[in-house]
Amino acid sequence: MNIIEAIKGRRSVRSFNGVPISETDRAELTKAIKGVTDPFGGKVTIRLKEFDMKDGYKPSTYGMIKGATDFFLLGIWSDEAAALSAGFCFEQVVLKARQLGLGTCWIAATFKGSAFDMGQTWPDGEKLTVICPVGVPAKQSMMEKITRFSLGSKNRKPFDELFFDGDFKTPLSPESRFGLSLQMLRLAPSSTNSQPWRALVEGDTVHFYYKPKSEASVLDCGIGMCHFYESEKFQLRTGRFFKTTDAPLPPDNWKYLYSYRTDR
Repeated sequence: MNIIEAIKGRRSVRSFNGVPISETDRAELTKAIKGVTDPFGGKVTIRLKEFDMKDGYKPSTYGMIKGATDFFLLGIWSDEAAALSAGFCFEQVVLKARQLGLGTCWIAATFKGSAFDMGQTWPDGEKLTVICPVGVPAKQSMMEKITRFSLGSKNRKPFDELFFDGDFKTPLSPESRFGLSLQMLRLAPSSTNSQPWRALVEGDTVHFYYKPKSEASVLDCGIGMCHFYESEKFQLRTGRFFKTTDAPLPPDNWKYLYSYRTDR
């Protein structure tokens, strides 16, 4: 399964078969955690932890998650760079899990003092902000189907409402230079399916913006920008993310994040 297939096939999984992931898969995921790339320099720690059901603690009872025994835990600093890094770095691990045939589900909330946080010590300034079950998917329960329907998880805003060419009035063609990579960004998961990301293409440069929807909007953009970057790499293209002080001024309710320029 290549990265484009992984992005297209990824979905949030909330029901698992109750069996811990294999040692081979655990080793692959641990390797993926150590090998993530981060262009934003935020402070993020990613851990993979198995919970022993015999201890009487059942993390699978958290919310809508059923049958999970293994969880990723993310300790994240509270600034914008950390949120971007968390989304960008951890989605690389999520996509690797998908390539291994495993299911995952991002859950962002406050976990301080929770059973997930018991025994965990985080670097100064970081706190447990995201958990994510990982395992072999089980058959979707009716409640999970209802949840996906209510969130509109399959629905995505049209391409021409998200991405623009040269100015903020001209929609970008999906057939353009960055079309495939932005299509993959469009498929990224986001909190309550809010899809906060926006982008403006100027020649060999893409300027990324977002419409604030929730406290997770910047993290969501990190996930989407990971999809974009991985798709660029899949097409054997290289480039870099950078901050600029002269990005085109966006509509009033948008905020500038980063820009990306292809190598000449």
